[in-house]
Amino acid sequence: MGEVQPLPTRGFSQSFKLLATDMDGTLTRQGKFTAALLNGLEQLQDLGLPVMLVTGRSAGWVNGLAHYLPITGAMAENGGVYFPLNAAPELLVDIPDLVAHRQQLSEAFTQLQWRWPQLHESDDNRFRLTDWTFDLQALSEDELEAIADLCQTLGWGFTYSTVQCHLFKLGQSKAAGLLQVLQRHFAPISTAEVITLGDSPNDESLFAPDLFPHSVGVANVKDYWQHLTYHPAYVSQACEVEGFLELVTLLAANAQN
Repeated sequence: MGEVQPLPTRGFSQSFKLLATDMDGTLTRQGKFTAALLNGLEQLQDLGLPVMLVTGRSAGWVNGLAHYLPITGAMAENGGVYFPLNAAPELLVDIPDLVAHRQQLSEAFTQLQWRWPQLHESDDNRFRLTDWTFDLQALSEDELEAIADLCQTLGWGFTYSTVQCHLFKLGQSKAAGLLQVLQRHFAPISTAEVITLGDSPNDESLFAPDLFPHSVGVANVKDYWQHLTYHPAYVSQACEVEGFLELVTLLAANAQN
């Protein structure tokens, strides 16, 4: 198990060109946006560091949000859909027929419900394109592991966040989506010039050191530490949005040196 490494007070002065960050549990405080978050995003904008949201939230929800925050773009559904700034959304997963795909996801979820009748479709599931979500509440760690095993047997991927559980096509992940977006919209930025930020299991691919060596977890990521194969390179002292602001302060200080 990897050790928790704090954000370095020195030496984190590489010329980064993009911050790709999770939202819920990372940019929020108890599920809400704060004025401090907006100030932090504007501070990064002033530093010339673009911010991209990389969230598990639905395409319908992110489509609206992308236009209200000072960000360069937003990825929804854990790497399923990307919303560029002032451009049409882009599908990041090879799904020839979205209607048939949704029907297949529904059938897979029905099989999960046969074993776990307490599972309920999430309120935002109707606004999704590439994945299927159901409520996380009342599921134990053992049940989450068993659900993941059954999904794998059925040929589907599974992950969960602080908000909900996700059922999706194998190969779909935040990292896979981010790599596509970098190639399409941010070339020649390399992954070594990207900071990735997150807090929970659906962010794990963003912590893969061979892909994103400069990954950061806000302190609440430690709640899932034993369940993660990949751990962030650094962890903030503070939780949730305060951890994000801790990173902003560090980047601003380094920019002045």
